[in-house]
Amino acid sequence: MRDMLSVDWSSIPAPEDDGAARHLRGLPVPGLLLPCTSGEAIDLSTLSGRTVVYVYPRTGRPDLPLLEGWNMTPGARGCTPQSCAFRDLAEELAAAGADNLFGLSTQDSAYQREAVERLHLPFALLSDAQGQLTEALALPMFELNATRFLKRLTLILNAGQIEEVFYPVFPPDQNARQVLAWLQGQRQG
Repeated sequence: MRDMLSVDWSSIPAPEDDGAARHLRGLPVPGLLLPCTSGEAIDLSTLSGRTVVYVYPRTGRPDLPLLEGWNMTPGARGCTPQSCAFRDLAEELAAAGADNLFGLSTQDSAYQREAVERLHLPFALLSDAQGQLTEALALPMFELNATRFLKRLTLILNAGQIEEVFYPVFPPDQNARQVLAWLQGQRQG
């Protein structure tokens, strides 16, 4: 079984800021129902308080090989370490003001449920398999082996509006700590 948490980030190409997320800060979140691993559908536009949504390309599985070229595609590798970092800091994020925490990818909820169970995530993953949120917000994407994937970014929503954007995210396992520091700064400010 491949170790999905131990990554030498110095051997992985870092994504560059291509400006593809600059338009997001300040946008209202569209009213869309997104399937969730908890079995319900979530409309991010209706959630009160602050919501953290980390967007990732796809979760790998230890029993399946990585896609050809995945490790050398800037920003592709690191979904499991990123999810585990958010898992490990979930209580601290909530204490710092994150009323809701979700991961989001274009994988379907059935595939995502395996990751929630295997990684013991205390939060749900949202599926944008239909691409509605991706299209409505013009979220940045990349293509590998004729398949399109979301680029990794994290959105902080406040009462249905995008308040902050972390993009590009690298290394992914440090993103949760960056979000925590930002939330703590908002409480002090």
